[in-house]
Amino acid sequence: MFTGSYVALVTPMTEARALDWGALDALVDWHLEAGTHGFVPVGTTGESPTLDIPDHLKVIERVIQRVAGRRPVLAGTGSNATDEAILMTREAHAMGASGSLQVTPYYNKPTQEGLYQHFSAIADAVPLPVVLYNVPGRTVVDLLPETVGRLAAHPLIVALKEATGSAERIVELKAQVPGDFALLSGEDGMNVALMEAGCVGVISVTANVVPAALAKICEAALAGDFATARALDAPLTALHEALFLEPNPIPVKWALAAMGRVEGGLRLPLTPLSESAQAPLRAAMAGLGLLEERP
Repeated sequence: MFTGSYVALVTPMTEARALDWGALDALVDWHLEAGTHGFVPVGTTGESPTLDIPDHLKVIERVIQRVAGRRPVLAGTGSNATDEAILMTREAHAMGASGSLQVTPYYNKPTQEGLYQHFSAIADAVPLPVVLYNVPGRTVVDLLPETVGRLAAHPLIVALKEATGSAERIVELKAQVPGDFALLSGEDGMNVALMEAGCVGVISVTANVVPAALAKICEAALAGDFATARALDAPLTALHEALFLEPNPIPVKWALAAMGRVEGGLRLPLTPLSESAQAPLRAAMAGLGLLEERP
């Protein structure tokens, strides 16, 4: 189910930091037209840390309603509290989500056994496919391949978004999981290399800005045409880099605002993109003709 280009969707906000439902609807429509293969609302890119639970669930519900079954919606319902993750995942299941994205618990630094029990408890509690999410750079805990292998034995734990940026890690993971377990790239700058190593798709920040390009890259890679995938990805190198000059989603929201697709509001403690980071991002976007785009 979870293959191709999934957008780690931003949560549009006004400059007053209110949720912007009209802009969210327009983004979903744009992605559907551009060929995005799936949606991931309210992950890190969707500012999950600063949305309270009611707003968090409202965004997921709005995306599910707008997509209306035309693409899978992988709801970001992870938490560093297992009971809270179960609560939000139950709600997402009732709304009709296709699956849930479950990040490794941040800050409390569980052991590998704690990680195993956390994800198993969620999968046991809610009859919804689970995609694990390993991003040690943010959570300060690494979900190791052996633990992923144990979790992959659960019938509802079906995929992993791996954001260590290591092709060697993908090879290690493939040796631990069954053939139908989906590995997904969580590192935009290495999407093609990671798909060559065995990933079957991406959960992408860059797809917010160039959705059609990411969809075509994934389609070429899934067809085994990595030469074409690399050729399509090469012009995006500067964009991949510039979108992570400051913590995500600060740059990507600035980029979408520059394209006229969102107002660009952020909730504290996130602050607007610095002037020093704006110049390279603007240059990368101008090189792709993105600054001329409008809704």
